[in-house]
Amino acid sequence: MALGFAADGAVASDPAKIVGPNACTECHKQEAEAWKGTHHFKTFREMPRNTKANDIAKRMGVRRIKSESLCLNCHFTVQQKDNKPEPVSGISCESCHGSGQDWIKLHGGFSGKTEKTETKAEEEARWKMADSKGMIRPHSLYQLAKNCYGCHVVPQEDLVNKGGHKAGSAFDLVSWSQGEVRHNTWYSKGKDNVPASAARKRMLYLVGLGVELETGLRAVAKATVRGAYAFEMAKRVDRARKQLAAAAKAAPNVPEIAKMVEFAHSAGLKLNNEPFLTAAADGVSKLLASISETYDGSTLTGLDGLIPEPDKFVGTARKPGTIN
Repeated sequence: MALGFAADGAVASDPAKIVGPNACTECHKQEAEAWKGTHHFKTFREMPRNTKANDIAKRMGVRRIKSESLCLNCHFTVQQKDNKPEPVSGISCESCHGSGQDWIKLHGGFSGKTEKTETKAEEEARWKMADSKGMIRPHSLYQLAKNCYGCHVVPQEDLVNKGGHKAGSAFDLVSWSQGEVRHNTWYSKGKDNVPASAARKRMLYLVGLGVELETGLRAVAKATVRGAYAFEMAKRVDRARKQLAAAAKAAPNVPEIAKMVEFAHSAGLKLNNEPFLTAAADGVSKLLASISETYDGSTLTGLDGLIPEPDKFVGTARKPGTIN
């Protein structure tokens, strides 16, 4: 059984292939310490005790938050145990990077050699194979963003209209990825937790806006009644296309941005318009895939004035240090 909302944009995780965060922390100790200071980690213990969460669960007919897939999809890492899905942690490594069973040994195996003796060609082949097995690495920005927005834009109408859940977070990929969830320590061997480069932030900003638009379009397409969900998702789409229009003006050397805006206006934000809204979302998706493959951010300097500054980052990034 795969949990998640792949049809709506997120990359579904398969509990049968989840290895759990402990399998990752054996090597990624500094990254794990950064994770332990995040809301992603704390949700495992805190959410079941949260009054608002339990009120929402009650309205949805959920008796136990940790045993109902409605909540498990976005708030926990779920592993198959004794033929039953069991939450083993909060939002963790595999929530972002994909279920690890098929790639975890491969990605860190140095082609059967050591880091120093593995050739460049062998390394490239190893990463290509890991990608093919479902690993989502940082360079796969579009896929990573889809995972983020797949939950931060709530993917279920009843959960909002009936349960009273927020329709989504005030989320943007730069502010949230550069705050408490930042764990950019691998290449410094744990000596530093550096922020994304200017070029990387430009890509985060642009791809994030595009995925916000795509996810919102798909959500409006699935809405069935005039209610909070439909209205909030339409508002998200309208806001995203306005921001993208500003980005298109700021970076005219990237024609794909203007084309995304065109797709965004090609379908009315209304009920019973799923074929046209889905077609618009699919068009945005193809453009985002192209942008991710074609650009590295170095030529997108026009976007710099639009990107959130550090005072907008959500939470504080952990400084690497001694691990107890």
